[in-house]
Amino acid sequence: MLRACWRVIICLVISCQLNAQDTLVKIQNKAVTLKEVVVRNNLNVAAFIERIKNDTTFYKAFRNLKVLGYTSLNDIAMFDKKEQVIASLHSRTHQVVNHGCRFTQVLEEQTTGDIYDKHHQFNYYTAGMYAGLFFAVDTVCGETNIVKDAAFSTQGKSGLARHKEQLKMLFFNPGKKIPGIPFIGNKVALFEDDVAARYDFTIDMDAFKGEMCYVFTCKPRADLSGGEKDKIVVNNMTTWFNINTWEIVARNYDLSYDAGVYDFDVRMEVEMTKFGDYLVPKVLRYDGNWDVVMKKREKSVFTATLFDFGK
Repeated sequence: MLRACWRVIICLVISCQLNAQDTLVKIQNKAVTLKEVVVRNNLNVAAFIERIKNDTTFYKAFRNLKVLGYTSLNDIAMFDKKEQVIASLHSRTHQVVNHGCRFTQVLEEQTTGDIYDKHHQFNYYTAGMYAGLFFAVDTVCGETNIVKDAAFSTQGKSGLARHKEQLKMLFFNPGKKIPGIPFIGNKVALFEDDVAARYDFTIDMDAFKGEMCYVFTCKPRADLSGGEKDKIVVNNMTTWFNINTWEIVARNYDLSYDAGVYDFDVRMEVEMTKFGDYLVPKVLRYDGNWDVVMKKREKSVFTATLFDFGK
C-alpha cells in the first residue's frame, strides 16, 4: 500500500514538472498556453494575438490568384449516403492573365456521373464553390488582389451565390463575427470574450516542411458542459506562421454545426508557397458534408494543387 502511494506521489511530481514547462498567460481575458520554446523566445503574446485577429495575408494569398497565371490539378468527388462516388471531375487547367483580364483554359478533363448539368454547369453547389475559387470560365476583367475594405456579405444573394459567400466567411474570416449566417454568426468570433471562454489557445514553435514557424492552435475546452458544447463551431483551427515574415505558411480547419435548417461538417487544409513577392496557395484539401434546406445533402472531397505561377 505504501509503495503504491509513493508511486502516485512520484507520478504527480513528474506531471507537475512537465506542466511547469508550459506557461499560462492572460491576454485580454483570454487564457493562452505558451510552450516552453515560445517562452524562451520572448514572444510578444498580445501583439501575436492582434496579428491573428487582423490577419489579411491568408485572404490576400487567394486574391493573388486573380492577377497571376497558374496551372491547377483539380480533383472533385461527390459521395452518396453509402460513401459511394456518384460524380467526379479530374482536370488540369491553366489560368491565362493578359492586360488585366483572366480566363481558364481546360487542358485535360475527365468526368463521371452528373457532375455537370445539360448546360455544362455544376450540378452541386460544393463543386460550384470550388469553381468560384479556381476557375474563370468566362473572361473576367478589372479584378485586383487588393484586400483593403474587402468584405463578405450574404445581403442580396440567394441560392448558390449565398452558400458560396457563407463558405468564404468561414474560410477567410476565422475568429470574426459573421453577419448573415443564421444561428452561428457570433459563435465563430473566437477572440470575443464570451466565445473565447469556451476555447483553449496554445502557441508553440515547430517546423512545417522545413520552415520554422509559430504554431497557433485553438480547440474547445475539454471541460465544457453540454449547453456550451452546443455553441461550438470551430473544433480545431491550427495556423503556422513564418517566424520572420509572419505570413501564413499553412492552416487547418475542423468546423461543424447543426442549426436545424442546415448543418455542416467540414475539414480543410491549406498550404502556401511564395512566387516572387506573392504569397499564394499551393495545395487546398477539403472534406465536407453540407445539408441546406431545400437542397440535397452533399458530401464531397476535393483537392487543388497549384503550380507554374506567372506562366
